[in-house]
Amino acid sequence: MNMGTRPVRVLVVDDSALVRALMTELLGAAPGIEVVGTAADPYIAREKIKQLAPDVLTLDVEMPRMDGLTFLRNLMRLRPMPVLMVSSLTEAGATVTLEALALGAVDFVAKPRIDVARGLAEYGAVLVDKVRQAARARVARIASAPSGRKEGPIGYRTTERLLAIGASTGGTEAIREVLEQMPADAPATVIVQHIPAAFSGAFAERLDRHSRMTVVEATDRQPLLAGHAYVAPGGRHLRVVRSGARWMCRLGEDDPVRRHRPSVDVLFQSVAEHAGRNASAALLTGMGDDGAEGLLALRRAGAHTIAQDEATSVVWGMPGAAVANGAAQDVVALEQVAQRLLALSRGS
Repeated sequence: MNMGTRPVRVLVVDDSALVRALMTELLGAAPGIEVVGTAADPYIAREKIKQLAPDVLTLDVEMPRMDGLTFLRNLMRLRPMPVLMVSSLTEAGATVTLEALALGAVDFVAKPRIDVARGLAEYGAVLVDKVRQAARARVARIASAPSGRKEGPIGYRTTERLLAIGASTGGTEAIREVLEQMPADAPATVIVQHIPAAFSGAFAERLDRHSRMTVVEATDRQPLLAGHAYVAPGGRHLRVVRSGARWMCRLGEDDPVRRHRPSVDVLFQSVAEHAGRNASAALLTGMGDDGAEGLLALRRAGAHTIAQDEATSVVWGMPGAAVANGAAQDVVALEQVAQRLLALSRGS
């Protein structure tokens, strides 16, 4: 969506009057954003969407009369628009939020902690950034429901290859789509998705349900095995190191890189150093430029490198940066990423 010089018009939907007031204040103070209205439940929101034609909706998951997921499902079917979910950073919140992203929500932000006043400035900056990105995002149509774990022919045989994938905004569903296409014995795959600590375990479990590979949240010193994918835990960097004849995961709580921990750059740099030409990597949809320098390091180390194309990215920040700096050998649509990774790993 090209907003030009017109402010981004936001409708805030939350059953808490205090949260509505807080989010209105935080967003209203930002240049280029206008809160055009608020709604205490989805029924009121539905009418205000018709009246006010907002560019972005912030939507609480838990509301009276109609839950956020039901409202989102109806909205994306009847009037698709950029939606930013407001979620509690809990295991239950993670499950619902991942479902919301599958239904077409662009991104999510933590529910503001009203009792922590000094954190509100930082929270407001994140909220404003995500609203602006949502306004520019490509809204996904509701796809057919994920098919679940598929049994099928194996057909891939090597233990000397490694795949690496990085993503941010829009990435939870993009990664799912890539892994759904992988055979059961695909090369070991390491994944960084920008995600909070409370969400990464639920994210790995969701991927595992929809992949022939075994998908787990990575643990420190865990050996990398073919047919397995390893998701970086939220709040910890994931690196790949060589240990004798095999690779293993190393987790770290060192400083964030490009404001992120886990960082795609950190993962990709480690894969470049320890796997080099034995690796293939893909940088998928995401806000910012994390991963672009790491993908360039991979290309220079002899690895095969891919960026998701602009047309299929929710936000073409990270892959776009990799195209701009020359890191990406191939630029392909999301539905082609898995097959391209496998073809490159086979040397074809």
